[in-house]
Parts: sequence; structure tokens; C-alpha cells
Amino acid sequence: MTSTELARSVIARLVEAGVTEIVVAPGSRNAPLSFAAYDAAAAGLVRLHTRIDERTAGFLGLGLSRNHRRAAVVCTSGTGVANLHPAVLEAAHSGVDVVVVTADRPARLRGTSANQTTDQVGIFGPLVPTQDATGDYDLLVAGPVHLNVPLEEPLVPADRWVPEVTPGPPVQRARPMIHLTIPTGPRTVVVAGDDAGPPARGLAESAGWPLLAEPSSGSRTGDNAIRTYRLLLGSDLGDRIERVVVCGHPTLSRPVSRLLARPEVRVVDTPAYGVWTDRPFPVDERLVVVPAVAEPDDPSWLAEWRAADRDVSRRLDALLAAEPELTPHEVAGAVARHLPEGGLLVVGASSPIRDLDLMVPRYDVGRRRKVLANRGLSGIDGTVSTAIGAALARPSSTRALALMGDVTFLHDANGLVIGPGEPVPDLTIVVVNDDGGSIFTMLEQGAGEYAEQYERLFGTPHGVDLASLCAATRTPHLRVTSLPELEQALASPNGGIEVVEVAVRRDNRRELDARIRALRPQS
Repeated sequence: MTSTELARSVIARLVEAGVTEIVVAPGSRNAPLSFAAYDAAAAGLVRLHTRIDERTAGFLGLGLSRNHRRAAVVCTSGTGVANLHPAVLEAAHSGVDVVVVTADRPARLRGTSANQTTDQVGIFGPLVPTQDATGDYDLLVAGPVHLNVPLEEPLVPADRWVPEVTPGPPVQRARPMIHLTIPTGPRTVVVAGDDAGPPARGLAESAGWPLLAEPSSGSRTGDNAIRTYRLLLGSDLGDRIERVVVCGHPTLSRPVSRLLARPEVRVVDTPAYGVWTDRPFPVDERLVVVPAVAEPDDPSWLAEWRAADRDVSRRLDALLAAEPELTPHEVAGAVARHLPEGGLLVVGASSPIRDLDLMVPRYDVGRRRKVLANRGLSGIDGTVSTAIGAALARPSSTRALALMGDVTFLHDANGLVIGPGEPVPDLTIVVVNDDGGSIFTMLEQGAGEYAEQYERLFGTPHGVDLASLCAATRTPHLRVTSLPELEQALASPNGGIEVVEVAVRRDNRRELDARIRALRPQS
């Protein structure tokens, strides 16, 4: 079989496996795959995207695959493959069905010093085994798939391909049906981590339990969602918890981690997506589905949480409003308020998602607001490309927003390098710019005794002019310094990809965080 024939068979199999998006990074060895992908796009079988940077391409494919589509990322041999590794790891740990197709040198060249030749078999480790395109391979599996394609010269086709392929449905991650029951009685809360989905909310509401839901859980709607749960866990209410039902992948909060590690608290675990299902905390009972309850619990427990949440929320808002300058929390709150029904919000790791966690309003059920974040490994790399991919894959969104810090934005500034004629979504990227890494100020490294080393090792001020950076890629940019300016910018999007830079302070972040963490319900 020639390289052209092999490449066309691979692209055909991708389409049959439900792939609707193909991202290509340019290269010579993957040229047969690129030509075949082009012809498949010309036939209307897939949508084609090209990116000059493999890491950006990988995260674009990840974002596309996060919204009920399935993407394949195609790259050439050598270091290009290694640059896909961050996106592949994130996909593995969050259970995202992206397909990575890597062109390789012929098997006879492995173990030699041939140009751009390395050992690509198993390059992503045991979590994502390599399948060989010259043998039997299976694309209809959940989670990321690595397909390695050894290609001989010639690497260009002699004719155009008119594919006769029947597109298949994408791999579906079925949500478990609620049919097991869990007894009421112990003072229980439901912790909904990333990708927990509506079952976590349904359980909390049917039982009358407080819902401690992260922004990207897909559960943070309805009357049981507790906005300031992170602060309330440090109060008497948190001390009185006797049982926790865990859904999804909770990663945001140290108070939640401490709750789950308490020996006197009974933990009931439900399945989460990703390659590792064992939890980092003791589990008393594992269930195969999210359970239900036969009858509601004592309503006084939920009433206490709601009252405390109203009180602490009011005082948190007053504390932030009294600050003389705009705070990152108010930025997150403004973005959350401007997410309309049917809207999409992609949030960067580090401080922004934690700020959003304290500020997101209680959204109504069924309004189709979707909040996504790369919480499989909680990395900050690839966030711009993930957001672009997620927005492209959800064209029905009434509005697409992204919220991230300046270091996160700089990590994936290449995501803004998009060639002419490429698909581009309407996406407003809000960058909270405090000239460095503010999250470390709130951790052990930010303590006073490490002040001498802090800025160089953790604060990492960069001094980058984001306006000039955006201008280099012809990306519209607006810098704001106040809440009214931000509100106006969010209320009047211009279409396409645009960046709203919000300047905030970093030097007072640790002190501000300490005052917020000290908020407790007033008896």
C-alpha cells in the first residue's frame, strides 16, 4: 500500500469513527495525511483547521472535542509529536475523545539517526497506548487515541481523492442513569467537581442537601448551589458535615480537600471521567452511578447553609466594592454576569477559576450556560486554543467568553496565530493582567519569609505589552482599568476573536485573600 493509499484509508476511518474536525500542523512526512484531510474537507465530510504550532494544534483539537464533536490532530514526525503531549495528557485525565494522528518514518529507520526519527511508539506513555495504522486499530474507544502512521516516499498524491465514506456517530460518553438510592440521615453535602454534570444537582435537590459545585462542574445551577461554600467550610457548618457524596473531579479548593480527608467524614464516591479512577482521599463507599434518595432529608440543614451563604455573599460583595481599585474577583463576577442563556465560558486554571468560584451567580436550571476548564491536569498551557476550539464546536452559543490570567494568556499566545481563511469564532478573551503569577501569593511560597526570592521565582513579572502582542496577530485589543469600563466592553462585543485586558494589582493579593478567607457567617 502506498503512503497516499494508507493516508486516505486513515482519514476514511476517522470519518467513519465520528470525527468531524481535523486539525493539521504542516510537515513533510504527514503530507499524505494532510492532502487526504484536504480532500475530505472539500467533500464536506470534515471541517479542516491548520496551525503552525503543534502544541496549539493539540489544544485546539482538545477544545473542539469538548463540545460534543470529535476532532483529530495530524502532525509530522519528531519533536512535533512531543509537542502534542500536554494536550494528550489533559485529554487522558479528563476523558476527552480526541484522536492524535502522528506521521512516522518507516519502521526500517527506527533506531537509526535518520532525520526527524525518534521512537514514537508509546511516546505518550502507558495512559495512551499507540496503535499502528498499518495493522488492526480501533478508533471507537473513549478517551484520547494515538494512531501512528509510518509513511514511505513518495509523500504527495498523483491525483485528487473523492472519498466515498459514510460518516459515523462520535463516541458518546453516556451519563449514568440515577437508579440507586442512598439513605438520608447524616448531615450530607454533595461535592460536584469538574464535569460532574446535572446528576449531582439532581441528587442534591431531591435530597435537600447543599450543593458545593465548582464552576466547571456542569452542576452549579438551581437553589441548592452554595456560592460561598469554600468559605463556609471553615465555619461551624463545615465542621458539622458527616457525609459527602463526590461527583466529578474536584480539584479547586483546599477546604474541600481537607473536608474529604477528615477521618470522621464518610465519603461516598461516584464515577468520574479520565484514565485514573482512584481518589486521593479515603473512600468509604464506591457507587457505579450517581444515586438518588427515596425522600427528602431534614430541610433545616439546607436552610442553614442557604442563610449562611446569603450572609457571607452579601459581606463578600461589600468587601470587594469597598476596595479602591478593581479586583480580580470583580472581573470574574462581571464575566459571569455577562454569560447569557445558551452562552459558553472557558476558564483558565490558576486564580481566575478560583475567583469565579466565589463570584458566579446561581444560574437557573435549563438555561444551557456551559462553563469549561482544563481540569484533568489543571495546567495553564493551551487555554487560548482550547477556548477557540470550544467556541468553534458550539456554534449555537449565544455568546462565547474566555477568562484567564496574563501568564496563562502568554503561555498560548500562539493560539492567536490563525491564517487567512481559517474558521474563526466570535470569542471575547478577558485577560486579568497583574503582571505575573498571583496564585502563588496565596500559597505557602507567598509567605513573608520568602519575600526575597518570591518575585524572581514565583511572581515572575514579565512586563509584556499585550496590546502590541495582539497587534502582531491583528487581534483587536482593549485595555480597561475599572468595572464600568469592563462592563461596557463586555456589553458590546465586536465579533471575531477579541482581547479585553483588565489591569489589576498583584501586590495586595495575599492580604485581600486573607480578608476574604476570614469571612464567616454571623450568628
